Amino acid sequence: MLVMFRFKNFSSFRDEVILDLRASSYTQHPSHVIKNTPFSLLKTLAIYGPNASGKSNLISAMHWFEQIIFSHLFQDTSGDENNEGIESIRKLPPIRPFLLSEQIDSRIEFEMVFVHQDQVFQYGFSLKDSNILSEWLSVNNHSVFERDQSTGITFGQKFKAQLRSFTKYREDRLYLSVLDYFATDDVKKLIDSFKDFFRSRFNVHFELIFESSIKGTVHAIPHSPRLLKDDAFRSKVAEYIRSIDVGIENIVIETEEVFDEQKGKKIKRPLIKTIHPIFNLNGDQVGTKSFDLAQESSGTLRFLSFIQEVLILLERGGVFVIDELSARLHPLLTKFIVDLFQSDRNTNHAQLIFTTHDTSILNKEQFRRDEILFVDKNELGVSSLYSLADLKMVRQDATYHKDYFSGKYGAIPILQTSFPENRR
Repeated sequence: MLVMFRFKNFSSFRDEVILDLRASSYTQHPSHVIKNTPFSLLKTLAIYGPNASGKSNLISAMHWFEQIIFSHLFQDTSGDENNEGIESIRKLPPIRPFLLSEQIDSRIEFEMVFVHQDQVFQYGFSLKDSNILSEWLSVNNHSVFERDQSTGITFGQKFKAQLRSFTKYREDRLYLSVLDYFATDDVKKLIDSFKDFFRSRFNVHFELIFESSIKGTVHAIPHSPRLLKDDAFRSKVAEYIRSIDVGIENIVIETEEVFDEQKGKKIKRPLIKTIHPIFNLNGDQVGTKSFDLAQESSGTLRFLSFIQEVLILLERGGVFVIDELSARLHPLLTKFIVDLFQSDRNTNHAQLIFTTHDTSILNKEQFRRDEILFVDKNELGVSSLYSLADLKMVRQDATYHKDYFSGKYGAIPILQTSFPENRR
């Protein structure tokens, strides 16, 4: 479960930003709050704001934090007696700090607090270009280590005996990767739990600008291996697809024979097919027809991609972060997904964080005030994040979407009163 994510000097966010999922004392929608854990946490966060305000940059910050960790902890590793750690690190493109200042500060900072396997992790680092300037990890409020460019590495009292021999590291590598390779016993268990959270409980999805939206041109969608191999899971996905009434009766797996150039022979490859009913002129069903995924609408494909992740998260818990959840989805489908996370059936504490322009769900019936966030950008090009709960004038019975469009909350486009050609 995600408790909070903090970052500073990333993209359009110059100042420190905290995405906080700790629930306030509001009594509305008690089913939206995860209880009986170290924190009372929100199940959903909806993030609104105009185009170019920084919403996607907020999601991107979480993505980069995840990718840096992945590049250091989920590669083939090798070490040596000098404790220099990981030899194979996946190179990432440079991360962009805030650039609209006269003097550019290249130091970027990330930190995340999360709960996994009954332990509270607090981990963060700062970096400049490809060098790590500082890094820290604590578990259950006990410091594991702190690393600083000027003072070196220090260990918490509880872990000092286990870690005091691991004092060497490289400037371009996370010290966490050294522990992953060399540490044993309790520390190794902690690192394995840390890795498991990012491997199986934390998923960031981006709406790519070049993602095809034209029916007939999409040849593949992200899918879980379980959709191919697990009949019960595939049946559950098909049940949800049927419930949104897009004309799909079932999902089946067929095979096709293709030539594998590397193996030099033909192999069988699984294909995901959708099954549609065929009707006669009287409206009676007389058969079925299988469709390739490319024949389905982009909205249907997007829902099919999302619902797999949602069902897996509802089974085991985790965090689903989506940029533009409502893109190409009918508002009722967006609400359908949000409702799944907010309902009492979400017993494994899954969380949904998403950006959207869909104001049909911006109301007190759907969200508590602390579940609604806004991203806005000022005249200096600096993005900021705030919640509806931060705005003291918002009443419990307010009409959120109406007040949002009237400009009471900010974070809306400022439109000129005439078209550009009329202002020449």
